[in-house]
Amino acid sequence: MKICVLGAGALGCSIGSVLAEAGSDVYLVNRLQEHVDAINRDGLRVRDGETERFVKAKARTSCEGIGKVDLVIVLVKSFHTREAIEGACSIIGADTVVLSLQNGLGHEDILADVVGRERVLAGKTYVGGVLLGAGHIIAGTRGKETIIGELDGSVTDRIQAVAAEFNRAGLETTVSSNIMGTIWDKLLVNVATGALSGITRLPYGGLYNVPEVMDCAIAAVAEAMTVAKAAGVAISTREPRDAWVKAAEGLPPEFKASMLQSLEKGDATEIDFINGSVVRWGQKTGVPTPVNQALVACVKGVEHWLVNFAGSTAKA
Repeated sequence: MKICVLGAGALGCSIGSVLAEAGSDVYLVNRLQEHVDAINRDGLRVRDGETERFVKAKARTSCEGIGKVDLVIVLVKSFHTREAIEGACSIIGADTVVLSLQNGLGHEDILADVVGRERVLAGKTYVGGVLLGAGHIIAGTRGKETIIGELDGSVTDRIQAVAAEFNRAGLETTVSSNIMGTIWDKLLVNVATGALSGITRLPYGGLYNVPEVMDCAIAAVAEAMTVAKAAGVAISTREPRDAWVKAAEGLPPEFKASMLQSLEKGDATEIDFINGSVVRWGQKTGVPTPVNQALVACVKGVEHWLVNFAGSTAKA
């Protein structure tokens, strides 16, 4: 299968490296020239547990010259979704499908606006990744589940083919007939750790050692679960603590949530698509969400500080 990973940062490279090693024809698209050059020159350097290996892969800064592909895996930051898929039209052929594995809610509608709803698949992955430098990642794929599905809940030949390609590569993948429930279940995991990791600057090894952090995380997840139920979404998560525990399963102590990685680079986060989604859906369903509102406010405050004050503080 010819696959383009659109947004080959830490997570995209983790997934892309496994698929490439298994024989898929993989193109990694990332806007950073240094990252792309390192991959094309040396291979993608992947740390997996205590070992490191180099994976041969093809990297590009755009979709130009790739040609039509069978599958586009969308992993760009949520706020770049429309721009990214509009720039990928040249690789979308008659039978191409587009799979969003992004964090949060709402990406499928954006993709459908550009390529047509009939092409769009949805999914969530518990695979993790940390970008250590140009062409160098920590991959967290072992034992981490990926769930994909058709937007209408049907189980088609094409969704089964994608799952088979992933499973052949060792990415544990199942097909869901309730993909919106799946999306909410993954959202709960992101709600549990993303904002708190970004605010505290703690990797998972530190995050899980502070009882007060755990209490806040569980309260945020409980709010989100109440919102999902009020919205009529069938989720499989039974207890708020389950999402907190699941977030760290199989990941090393030095692993950093993507929100923390964004803040460390001085980039905007996906807070509006994660905890912010809980707040918006809470407003729609009449469910109070004070914990998630506070987490959104704190992350927004950190973003504002990075843009407006970080430079002057460093100089002082």
